[in-house]
Amino acid sequence: MADMVLFVTHPEVVIDPATPVPDWGLSDVGRRRMAIFAASPEAAGLTAIWSSEETKAREAGAILADGRSLTVRTHVGLGENDRSATGFLPPSEFEAVADAFFARPEESVRGWERAIDAQARVAAAFAEVLAASPPGPIAVVAHGGVGTLLLCHLAGRPIDRAEDQPFQGCFWRCERDSLRPLHGWRPIAPR
Repeated sequence: MADMVLFVTHPEVVIDPATPVPDWGLSDVGRRRMAIFAASPEAAGLTAIWSSEETKAREAGAILADGRSLTVRTHVGLGENDRSATGFLPPSEFEAVADAFFARPEESVRGWERAIDAQARVAAAFAEVLAASPPGPIAVVAHGGVGTLLLCHLAGRPIDRAEDQPFQGCFWRCERDSLRPLHGWRPIAPR
């Protein structure tokens, strides 16, 4: 896994409409799936682990770091697209707004951060993370929306929800030197 970067999305969370979304933590299922991934060959030999500042990503990063001599570092630019204008949305409404977010990347849908802005932010953060990391394989633990935007950017493809992860708790891998994606989203562990 030398010279590789894993982009990992946090797995399942405890959904609490009364709590701001960035403060949601992992569910028991999410913790279990992340622990399976942490022990897998895909996560072997990591030299650095980064996460967004959101609770669910920090918790997932901590599970990945458990048993390794690594400290999870955070980067504000790895946060999910800013959806604070709407806060929590019921699942069907969220999916409709997310569809519009990806379909109209140059527009702010219901006050959400524009997809093109979130893509530029996460690409810049990703470059800073790589520059600040030691040689060897690293992991970035963040979110599906910005992970999809970054994957589209690195692959040279337009922003499209068809590139989105199928569910929470997936990963893709790229070469560290060329940033060429080696594959699309794969589950971190069975659901």
